[in-house]
Amino acid sequence: MKITKRNLSVGLTVICSAFILSGCETMQARVLDSSTNKSAVQLRSMQSRAFDTTDRLKTMRTVIATLQDLSFVVDKADMELGSISATKLDGYALRMTVSVRPHSEKMVIVRANAQFNITPVTEPKPYQDFFVALEKAMFLTAQQVE
Repeated sequence: MKITKRNLSVGLTVICSAFILSGCETMQARVLDSSTNKSAVQLRSMQSRAFDTTDRLKTMRTVIATLQDLSFVVDKADMELGSISATKLDGYALRMTVSVRPHSEKMVIVRANAQFNITPVTEPKPYQDFFVALEKAMFLTAQQVE
């Protein structure tokens, strides 16, 4: 078989198409990988709680008090944005960023995001500890117990 420009062009087109299609298949497999999507949903469910209140500022003050009760030092609190950042130094650096935003006319969503040094925390314990303490504080605040 004689190699011509046309044969070479067709051959390169076939090879390039194969590489492109195999790359698309790999990307599609990653996008459709249910374990990745499932773990992101599980992480978000660990990080978020809804509370029956419309008072975002009172919720933020309660979040700050809860973080301090858990030995965090508040680094920054922005009441306008509804964001609080705090760090816990107990032989390691655990940084928690909490956001408070309206969810409906009767609820707010509190979402916590924890990092150990610079690695995101995917274990449930720090989130569970924070939300258990926050739920107790929110109950006491609602009952006006100081």
